[in-house]
Amino acid sequence: MNTVVQRLTSNKYYIKSAALGKLAFITGSIQSIISALSLLSGVLIIRLLPTKEYALYTLINTTLGTMLILADGGITTGVLAQGGQVWQSKEKLGLVIATGLDLRKKFAIGSLLLATPTLLYLLRLHGASWLMSGLLILALVPAFITSLSDGLLQVAPKLKQDITSVQKNELGANVGRLIIVVLVLFTFPLAFMIILAAGIPQIWVNLRLRKISAGYAEINQYPDPAIRKEILTFVKRILPYSIYYCVSSQTTIWLISVFGNTTSLAQVGALGRLTMVLSIFTTVFGMVITPRFARLEKNSKDMLRKFLAIQALLFAFSACVVGIVYLFPTQILWVLGKGYAGLRTELLLSVISSCGALIAGISYSLYTSRGWAIKPLIAISINIATTILAAVVLNIKTLRGVLFLGISIEVVQIVMNILFAVIKIKRTLKNNQ
Repeated sequence: MNTVVQRLTSNKYYIKSAALGKLAFITGSIQSIISALSLLSGVLIIRLLPTKEYALYTLINTTLGTMLILADGGITTGVLAQGGQVWQSKEKLGLVIATGLDLRKKFAIGSLLLATPTLLYLLRLHGASWLMSGLLILALVPAFITSLSDGLLQVAPKLKQDITSVQKNELGANVGRLIIVVLVLFTFPLAFMIILAAGIPQIWVNLRLRKISAGYAEINQYPDPAIRKEILTFVKRILPYSIYYCVSSQTTIWLISVFGNTTSLAQVGALGRLTMVLSIFTTVFGMVITPRFARLEKNSKDMLRKFLAIQALLFAFSACVVGIVYLFPTQILWVLGKGYAGLRTELLLSVISSCGALIAGISYSLYTSRGWAIKPLIAISINIATTILAAVVLNIKTLRGVLFLGISIEVVQIVMNILFAVIKIKRTLKNNQ
């Protein structure tokens, strides 16, 4: 027996799996604390902000997410793909990140100009005065600017798998954010003050991330034209789909904003807070698995096996989450307060949609980390056709109808992303034989 155990523990695959499992466990544990702090902040905001203020807060947060996706446009993924090829060289990796940061600044201006008019219209549509609309937009700008470089500065430590440093940084920021948000909620319970307060700790995060990245990459370099061209080539392939994804990923919010009412908007925002727990899993994958997948050699024979194993894990995890929500909806909704106690079916639908988004999103991040991208015309056409068909069949004036529409979109995204990734992996392996 001892001989068998000794052979097992000395096996190289066992050693690698055990090390990866330990890293994933530590990462997941720390991320659980981070997500718990974030969830606590979110629940306090839901409970203490008036319904109308929370609806405006939801609009601002949704728009911020959209602006950050537009400002990125695939740059972070392009930097990760390029960095995965030179991650062992501090100078070369720093040059890739420096070029990405320079591109991000230019994209950010366009994102701000595009999103502001739409946000102003939606704020006015939901009863915000001109003064309040202006204050909300002004409060959004600092949060947007401070969040811009976060993803790019994490590329180096992620590729080097120094995950603990990144998470400690994020943990400190969430503690600071919770303290500031609590102080603001009990003094000035207004949406624009919460947005402004939540963005302050991000300044500290950026400063710390620069110090962490400096240990693995020389980022204080001038942008490189050749690398810029490579990144932009990838961005051109992925940007149209990123723009579409900005809209489609927030379909629920946009449809409720236009066809629903302020109460429904607050409800979907509150349900979205609960599904933030899934971000633990997404973050662990983004920090541990995706960088390792990006680093795989082109002729790696077990690439397809690893990709399919990841998909199996994602589906199993999602099934467990949906099962728990199905069995304990009352207990879960208690977190949000009495105003949201009747949303049992809506909660289940929201979680199913979020699990679908998790699977589709991780599959997407895996193949884009290799520098692959679906042709935008094909991807967008399929998704638009799905959205139109679902909108015709379902009643999108109700919260349930909109949630069912979201599930339909995510199912198509999952099938499309997995099929594309499998085809690309097989072609890559065939070309390198």
